[in-house]
Amino acid sequence: MTNKRVFVAFAIEDEKTKILFTGQAKNKNVPYDFVDMSVKEPWDEKWKTNCRTRIKGCDGMIVLVSKNLKNADGARWEIKCGKEEKLKIMGIYIDEGTFLDKPTEMDGITCKEWTWDNVKTFIESL
Repeated sequence: MTNKRVFVAFAIEDEKTKILFTGQAKNKNVPYDFVDMSVKEPWDEKWKTNCRTRIKGCDGMIVLVSKNLKNADGARWEIKCGKEEKLKIMGIYIDEGTFLDKPTEMDGITCKEWTWDNVKTFIESL
């Protein structure tokens, strides 16, 4: 059985928290991998094409919801792309993020508190 692949969308300002989030899985013996397309420079059509290919190759998507997400054009595009590719998507609140921090691209997407059980349950549902 191959590992499930989960795309992680996040605001670049939250990169340290994303590293902690994905690192949590490395501390456990888990049958999945986290994937992302973080960039520190403006993204273009080539980035979008490469990103869509990565998203298509994933079983699901987790969006890290923080106060920075509404202004993160790249992450908001990733969410839209994940919806277009019919991925199952869940939001995880980080760094005091709340439902007020969800961009319109996340309408209809459930968000939960960052706990290992919430993440594991979502991934096991893929």
